[in-house]
Amino acid sequence: MSTTGATADPLATLGSLPGVANSVESVRKAVDRVYGHRIMRRRSTAVTSEAALRGARGSAALSGADWALEEVRRRSDFSGDDEARVVGAALRLTAEAGQLLSIWRQSPLRVLARLHLVAAATKGDEVGRPRQAGEPVDEPLIELALPDSAEVHGRLDGLSGLIIAGSSAPALVTAAVVHGEILALRPFTSHNGLVARAAERIVLISSGLDPKSICPAEVGHAEPGRAAYLSALEGYVSGTPEGMAAWIAHCGNAVVLGARESTAVCEALQRGAA
Repeated sequence: MSTTGATADPLATLGSLPGVANSVESVRKAVDRVYGHRIMRRRSTAVTSEAALRGARGSAALSGADWALEEVRRRSDFSGDDEARVVGAALRLTAEAGQLLSIWRQSPLRVLARLHLVAAATKGDEVGRPRQAGEPVDEPLIELALPDSAEVHGRLDGLSGLIIAGSSAPALVTAAVVHGEILALRPFTSHNGLVARAAERIVLISSGLDPKSICPAEVGHAEPGRAAYLSALEGYVSGTPEGMAAWIAHCGNAVVLGARESTAVCEALQRGAA
């Protein structure tokens, strides 16, 4: 997404694309439905915890570690191999996202750097900052053209400016753009997918759309499969109105599916089965 142009609020412009209003309304209804469940009055903390676990599992699956939920729940050591490290990174990011809400609107780039630091969990010089010229990117599941470091820095600054300035756009639109822009740019040398989905989570929570973080969009991104996810991302990268609208709709459907997942958790808690 180009963050420069004639309009003062490009995010709001995206919100007016054909079909986006329907996605926004579907998301609002799905979120309201799960928040209105009777179990939320008594056990919202349990629902939030379960949503976090399922969201981390979904995000890890999209980054190549498609583990069963019970395996994620059972394991305590995530250092054994590449897949285990991916799952561990997803779990850490999910936990960290809730600690960064107050910083996001004032310093989104600081938050993104922190997310990468948490995901990478190493002390390399390349960790916790956007990549520099000539540095490779380890993101093998995303095969789109890689912008150079100058474009990365410019577009990150533009995205940061949009977040800090605020927008009248629906939270879904902002979340979709943040998610899509990070995946398109792959600004870090690794873990960009995990960071992008954690950043989307932060937007959905901090905007007030999902303040208790009980609608794990990561579940909804993973459920249709990686091919559908990458196809929708290609629409975002194309920059066309149709492609952007399709990506926003994909992100909206992910939130709806995440809300459905937590509704099932509520039902199970109500039956005493979870």
